[in-house]
Amino acid sequence: MDYRLHLTKDKKLKKLIGDDQALQLTRQKDIHYYLIVSIMSQQLNTKVADTIRLRFLALYNGLVPKPEEILSTPFETLRSIGLSNAKARYVQNVAQFAIDNGMDHKTLHKMDNEAAIAWLTQIKGVGRWTAEMLLMFALGREDIFAIDDWGVQNAMIHLYKLDRTDKKAFRENLLRISAKWSPYRTYACMHLWRWKDNSPKITAKKK
Repeated sequence: MDYRLHLTKDKKLKKLIGDDQALQLTRQKDIHYYLIVSIMSQQLNTKVADTIRLRFLALYNGLVPKPEEILSTPFETLRSIGLSNAKARYVQNVAQFAIDNGMDHKTLHKMDNEAAIAWLTQIKGVGRWTAEMLLMFALGREDIFAIDDWGVQNAMIHLYKLDRTDKKAFRENLLRISAKWSPYRTYACMHLWRWKDNSPKITAKKK
């Protein structure tokens, strides 16, 4: 089923989607890299996050580094690309976790969304939002609603005339509206990001 047929049952979302071509989800090979990029993007706007991502890749000649290469990179070198002390440590944590536990589709494919999020958030520095970005952009999961994403929230505030003054009521409204989009909530988030031009960017050259 074309996800647009389902999402456009929501009249306000239908106006947003319009005649846009269907968006695509892809599964990526270097899962550790996409998790690291999600960490780098935490609490940053898209432009700044993309700049840091490109600086990170430049450390490895523009190619996605293996976990072992990341761990062999001096801490101060990681800091020099614009990462805080905490984020630099978190990057190292992901690399170590990937080496110790593996981080591939075979492992994660067996897990549903919540189980995958629980497994990934064992890593210090990986919160729910970070794991959700990974599920969307590296694992190709179609039904993720990134409720804590600022871009998604702001788009929904404008589209549905929501008020975030009462945080509990605001979250309840977000969940109520997004429930209608299931099982294609990832695509809805992607259209909301596209509408507000705030989509996370995590592409890279492959070795």
